[in-house]
Amino acid sequence: MKNLLLALLLANALYMLWGNFARDDSEPGVAVLSERDLGPPLAAVEAVETAGEDTAEIVVAEAGVALESETVTELSAVVGRTCVTIGPFRAEDDAEAALTRYTAEGMRTAQRQETGQIFVGHWVQVRNIESREEGNATVQQLRDGGIPEAYLVTTDDEGLKISLGLFGNLEGAQRIEQQAQSLGLPADISRRMSNGVFYFVDVALPQGRGAGAMIERYGEEKVLMRGEATCPDS
Repeated sequence: MKNLLLALLLANALYMLWGNFARDDSEPGVAVLSERDLGPPLAAVEAVETAGEDTAEIVVAEAGVALESETVTELSAVVGRTCVTIGPFRAEDDAEAALTRYTAEGMRTAQRQETGQIFVGHWVQVRNIESREEGNATVQQLRDGGIPEAYLVTTDDEGLKISLGLFGNLEGAQRIEQQAQSLGLPADISRRMSNGVFYFVDVALPQGRGAGAMIERYGEEKVLMRGEATCPDS
């Protein structure tokens, strides 16, 4: 990119020198050329039309061209801005609160909803319970071992098993899993999904603004970035 820019600048300089010193053989003297006779100037910024915003600013700066604020705004509009999607929220009020918060901070936002299956947490379980008597005894063993959330459940696909809790973060689930395994029980973790209506808030981040504060507020699993995020409609 830098070499292309230097070539463009050199071409401009040579073109101007040729215009200043070109002479007409049929008549002595210096030929006076109007600016329109030279054709349109070579614009350095044309070489970076397909580059990112940061690259464009660096190239223009290296060319010694002052970037006006209006130009920066136009470049931003071309290359776009970073977006994040916050969600899913099970309650619409929670999504509306996030929408209001970031709209008030001057960000472009949009709320949307989807119907379908969505991840709701990491489920810690002890499977393959042969009978209710065995299950009740195992539940008591878990509670005595410091896991009071343990209880016996029945599912259509797996029959009797013991739930040790549903966790939003993987670290909490792993801690309970290891605690149950230390008691000699084959606990494991699975992703629990749920059907229903879920709400999302799409946010266009201003230039130079990261998503760290959003991740701190909502958790890493509820802040989608890069290819997973959806930008608000203009």
